[in-house]
Amino acid sequence: MSGIVSGEPHRFPLHGTLRPRNTALLVIDMQHDFLSEGGYMDRLGADLSGLQEAIEPLRSVLQGARAWGCRIVHTREGYAPDLSDLQPWKVGGSPGDAIAIGDKGPRGRALIRGEPGFEIVPELTPAPGEPVFDKPSYGAFATTELERDLRVNGITHLVLTGVTTDCCVTSTLREALDRGFECLVLTDCVGCATRSHHEAALALMRKPSGVFGTTANSRSFLEALNQSPAIEGAA
Repeated sequence: MSGIVSGEPHRFPLHGTLRPRNTALLVIDMQHDFLSEGGYMDRLGADLSGLQEAIEPLRSVLQGARAWGCRIVHTREGYAPDLSDLQPWKVGGSPGDAIAIGDKGPRGRALIRGEPGFEIVPELTPAPGEPVFDKPSYGAFATTELERDLRVNGITHLVLTGVTTDCCVTSTLREALDRGFECLVLTDCVGCATRSHHEAALALMRKPSGVFGTTANSRSFLEALNQSPAIEGAA
């Protein structure tokens, strides 16, 4: 059907068709510290390939979403230089971790606001006017004004992308659903360092009851955008 994403376990949106004025694309934490050599995840010994796979599909989605005219919002996970907003249980890292948040490295101090590793990768640089919410948390709603921004702009539907599938994406998805937003996760635009964790997180999102929103790949989403009227004058 025109303007509808055929998702799993259900279509998106549930009622009506896609509309740019009530839909936002949320790009979660596509930062050097998670995606690039010398960043936090790399220094922890993570396999970056499963994280980096999301970059190219997401770049295409960003291009399509900008042309369509929907709201686009980015987030970055990061903490104050003095670690004053770091949850106590995160201080020093988990037992056995190679590094901890705040440790110095090739991309500056890990996950600290203002350091090189904190910045979004150049392939996905926010366009002028696209807000960026910095969060000292996994979920994007708990510690930011994201919800207010979405409400003020009439957003009722969210398309989630970014990293990591099993942590910040999942946390943000559940926060959004609890706040009444209808959610779609683009499966090839989210990434994780561990394939089994990625698939397990997506399996939960695909539960037949639809309690965790719905999922689809970027191709299905872009095809639906092409069948939905864009906002006149969108980039």
